[in-house]
Amino acid sequence: MRYLEDLVIGEKITTPSLNVTESDILAFAKLYDPQPMHLDLDAAARGPFGGLIASGWHTVSLAMRLIVDARPFGGGPVLGLGTDEVRWPKPVRPGHAIHVEIEILSVTPSRSKPDFGVVRIHVMARNQHGDTVLTMLPSLWVPRRRAHTGDQT
Repeated sequence: MRYLEDLVIGEKITTPSLNVTESDILAFAKLYDPQPMHLDLDAAARGPFGGLIASGWHTVSLAMRLIVDARPFGGGPVLGLGTDEVRWPKPVRPGHAIHVEIEILSVTPSRSKPDFGVVRIHVMARNQHGDTVLTMLPSLWVPRRRAHTGDQT
């Protein structure tokens, strides 16, 4: 497990890729974002994106999966406090292979909860062509080492 004290501003982590299929897009849309551009091939073809695209929230979910699988905290939980500036510059389409690039922007011990701290990261998801399909700035709740080991560092 990696604790707050182990994280370094400027550290970068790149995840492996995840392939997005048409059936993935349709299944997510059916459950959570049933709009024509995510759910209906014919309507999507006639729409503003010229074909089927993943919901932006599906893209965020894919990024979360990739982040969890990459284990940036050494297998410790990824506990989100909130996310700012969520952007979808380009859509995700069937056949895209998405990966995530994470950069640690800040590491701040909590004053009110000394056993934890807040880590702000920049998340950028890209497709196999290098196009950015998601950017966001999550703040994460990360345990401090002294909460688990008694170490007073």
